[in-house]
Amino acid sequence: MAGRITKSDTQLRPDPRFGDRTLSKFINCVMVDGKKAVATRVVYDALDEIQRRLDKDKSENLPKTSIEVFHKALELVRPEVEVRSKRVGGANYQVPMQLNKRRQQSLTFRWIIGAARDERGKPMAMRLAKELYESALGQSKSITTRENTHKMAEANKAFAHFAW
Repeated sequence: MAGRITKSDTQLRPDPRFGDRTLSKFINCVMVDGKKAVATRVVYDALDEIQRRLDKDKSENLPKTSIEVFHKALELVRPEVEVRSKRVGGANYQVPMQLNKRRQQSLTFRWIIGAARDERGKPMAMRLAKELYESALGQSKSITTRENTHKMAEANKAFAHFAW
C-alpha cells in the first residue's frame, strides 16, 4: 500500500548523546542492512573527528561544537528547488519545482552520505567527517551537487509555468 501516512516522525526518538532528532534520522539513513549500532558508531566517530579538527583549527567562522558543524553542513547543502520531468504535448520538459521540508532533508542526507560513500580508501567515519566538515566550510562534493541542481533549475526557468 504505497504512499500511506506513517507516524515515523512522532515515533523517531532523539539520539542518545546529543538528544537531536535530525541526527537520529541521519543515523537511520547511514544504516545499512538494519545494523543501527554500526551506523551509530560511524556517525559518532565522525562527530568526534570533527570535534578534534575544530579543537586543532580554532577558525573563527566555524561553530564551536561538532553538532553545530553538522547542522551548518545540512543548512548549506539543503536545496531549495529541483527539476522534475514533465510530459506536455508529446515533449518532455525539465520543470523547476519548489521542495518541501521533508524532500529537502532527504536530498541533503542522500547527497552527503552518497559523497562520503563514493570516496574510497578510508573508514566510513573519516569519510563522513571530511564531507560534513567541508560542507560546513562550503566546499564539498555535496555542495557542488546542490549548486548543479540550482543551476539546472535556473536554466529551465522558462518552463516554470508547466509546474501545476
